[in-house]
Amino acid sequence: MREVKKKPVGPIYTVALTWLLYALLFPLYKLWHFIVAILVTLLTWSISKKIFKTKIVYVEEPEPEPEPVSYGPEVDAIIAEGKIAQSEMGRLYASIKDNSIRLKINQLMQISDKIVQNAIDNPGNVPQIKKFLNYYLPTTIKLLNAYDRMSDQGIEGVHISGSMSRIEAMLDTAVEAFKKQLDSLFANQALDIETDIEVMNAMLAREGLAGNDFGKKTSG
Repeated sequence: MREVKKKPVGPIYTVALTWLLYALLFPLYKLWHFIVAILVTLLTWSISKKIFKTKIVYVEEPEPEPEPVSYGPEVDAIIAEGKIAQSEMGRLYASIKDNSIRLKINQLMQISDKIVQNAIDNPGNVPQIKKFLNYYLPTTIKLLNAYDRMSDQGIEGVHISGSMSRIEAMLDTAVEAFKKQLDSLFANQALDIETDIEVMNAMLAREGLAGNDFGKKTSG
């Protein structure tokens, strides 16, 4: 908290009122009239300063804005694109009234956000994630925008109904494709885990700590 001295406005109002009353009650056309008025004003100012004292108030200091975290130019660019896409899909979610479509949009938002965030933990996946952001995600959003515009027409026609049905079917495919895209980002990690497990098993076996050998060694 920060200490702030709050000066009172009472003395200012008192001086103004003094001048007004003096001008109404006494003449102000000779020099000594003004001298008397100034003396009275100074006296009034001095008295009012003692009556209206300076107050000390405590003001909450605003929390400093956290500095944005940088993960490198490529990853930062991916995160920025991801935020824009999330914002647009959020707008579409609010605009489209069909609950089944909104459910699919929600799934797409969750999965795509995980794909974008994967770039932070696994920068090696950046090229793959860029492809996702450059084509698959924007194309999906483009189709959702088309669906939103057509649903606003309020009429059923061969072209409108047919296109909307095809987009609805495409969204099911998109959800599964997004899931596979996310799963594929963990392929290298899964390979590393498998390698670690094999090395661990080999070390345990060599030390006689794997399987039945571990039981025999400890029981003896």
